[in-house]
Amino acid sequence: MSRSARTSTEGTGGALSEVYDTALLDLDGVVYAGGRAIVHAVDSLLTARNGGMRLAYVTNNASRTPDTVASHLSDLGLPTEADDVITSAQAVARIVAERVPEGARVLVVGGEGLRVALRERGLVPVESAEDDPAAVVQGYGGPGLMWGRFAEACYAIARGVPWFASNTDLTIPGERGIAPGNGAAVEVVRIATGAEPTVAGKPLPPMHRETVLRTGARRPLVVGDRLDTDIEGAVNGGVDSLLVLTGVTDPAGLLAASPRHRPTYVDADLRGLLRAQTGVAAEGGRFRCGGWEASATVGELELAGGGEPLDGLRALCAAAWTAAGAEVCALDPRRALARLGW
Repeated sequence: MSRSARTSTEGTGGALSEVYDTALLDLDGVVYAGGRAIVHAVDSLLTARNGGMRLAYVTNNASRTPDTVASHLSDLGLPTEADDVITSAQAVARIVAERVPEGARVLVVGGEGLRVALRERGLVPVESAEDDPAAVVQGYGGPGLMWGRFAEACYAIARGVPWFASNTDLTIPGERGIAPGNGAAVEVVRIATGAEPTVAGKPLPPMHRETVLRTGARRPLVVGDRLDTDIEGAVNGGVDSLLVLTGVTDPAGLLAASPRHRPTYVDADLRGLLRAQTGVAAEGGRFRCGGWEASATVGELELAGGGEPLDGLRALCAAAWTAAGAEVCALDPRRALARLGW
């Protein structure tokens, strides 16, 4: 899994589900939003699996246990075992277990998924700074997480107890829109204490290591909706990635992506696993994909032609990222995206 990721100017000769042996799928914003399956997700994943692709679900959401996540996916029509689910709670629990004595107490600010992962590592979850914890671990606890839990974390950290976070996603997609994620809660504790946590989740190496250990994938494809976690994690791990536009990232954000946030492929939703990805041809500063041709001019991105909107977006990505190089593309994409209906 150390092979360098490619750029999205390359296409595939067959469906992604045929080219890659394992899909490492994010959940929130990819498979479901607010608990409900995203359109086309279930049918697409079942078809990919029936064709021989292994499905593994890799989530930064630490609030639920793998058993609970697997049960939820099964209820949505995706029969899933707990072993197919990898969470940031598991990744952070492994780090903590490597740094504190066996059987140590750990102050938990988060949901049941975090507690279960810590117990699996032989650690004892506790609720108060007065329980003499050897570490503080913070993970997403859902909308019911009480304010007093943050105070307990702050009291312990102020005494010098090491602080760990499952992830630092600032937002999380739901049925009603975008809500604060664990990263927002981590900021509360950071502001109050001035401390910095050790973070395990995507896009950082501990989550990648946990995924490798638990899946054994030889030719994986990371599938996600976030540039700063899913795609950056794939880049850090040297593996290819598919960005789907069903969650946090929109086309304008994609065009402005820095090099570490640029996916190998982009598609509207998980049907992208079932089709070949169209490549982009470059010639004389112009980039062609399908019936579209994109270019970067003074101050803006331009798009001409017609056809499948996703091909137009792929051409624009190639033009924007080539113009930006190692920087973030600052060219105005609004007129070009309007031609595509975005």
